Order: sequence, then C-alpha cells, then structure tokens
Amino acid sequence: ERVEDLIAAMPERYRALVVLAAGTGLRQGECFGLEVGAVDFLRRTLEVRQQLVTMPGKPAYLAPPKTPSSYRTVPLPQVVVDALAAHLAAFPTVPVDILDATHKPEPKSRPAALVFTTPAGVAVRRTRFSPIWRPAATAAGLGDGVTFHDLRHYYASLLIRHGENVKVVQTRLGHKNAVET
Repeated sequence: ERVEDLIAAMPERYRALVVLAAGTGLRQGECFGLEVGAVDFLRRTLEVRQQLVTMPGKPAYLAPPKTPSSYRTVPLPQVVVDALAAHLAAFPTVPVDILDATHKPEPKSRPAALVFTTPAGVAVRRTRFSPIWRPAATAAGLGDGVTFHDLRHYYASLLIRHGENVKVVQTRLGHKNAVET
C-alpha cells in the first residue's frame, strides 16, 4: 500500500520510475541509465547493461554496471511492462547526447534513448531527483529516512515472501554472492 501511495504521490513523469524500481529491484543509476532498447516488451525482460553516473560539477555519463554480476536479465512483471509502455506513450524518448563510458578504451559521446529524462529532456541526476522524491515520500507517509534504494529492499522482500530462493534473489539484484544478498 505504501508503494502504491508513493507512486500516486510522484509527479506523473516519474511514476513509472517508482514502479520499475519496486518491480525489478534495479539500482537508482540503473533506472536512470535505462535505454528503451534494453526493454523487451514482448518477452517481458530488461537487460541491465549500464548505469547513469553523476558526479558533482561534472556531466552525467553512462558507465558499466556496478559489478560484473550486475550485468543481468531481469524479468518484468506485467505491472512494470504496463507502466513503462504508458510512460513512453506519454513521454516519448528524445535522444539525449551523453558520454558513454560503457565501452573501453575510449568513452564517446552519443545520443541515448533514455527512458527517464527531466522535462527539459536531459538525464535525471540524483541531486535533481531528491527534491522530487522527498515530498512524494512524505506525502505517502514514508518519512524522511526512506530512500530510493529502499525500493530495492522492497523488491527483494517480495521475492522472498513469494518463495524465491536466495540464489534467484541474488541474480535478480545483481549481487556477487548470496552472502551479500
């Protein structure tokens, strides 16, 4: 119920972002760096192949996922497929020129079809998302201490509650080993 309250409290542009995080356990940077081509609507899967990295005073850029085990295919629940489809219908992607450091040795600037952008059509930075997140979390009754990362914990808890074993949870979250999970 709290996740549903959070989704309802978010501005329309970012509702599918919360559904995505709660329904897949993706890290914030993985959500922000998600490109349309990584989503297979027919097979209901998503390929995690990059993340958006933001550093104070520097342009945002695409980078490899956090660890080698973070590269993964995540199954998409129908609610996530529906939310992403509705989001893309309401907010079609526009190419965002961004530095891509996912392939070595030479990072290159390229247009990226990011699923989530700001109203100005640029990549979503954590610092610009926090002033959106905090009021929505408060309105949903979640308080100041709840972070975007808590949606990852929520997803892991859902998997465990529905009987998934720790190895499945580990793989879905992109953890290196079951101890971390």
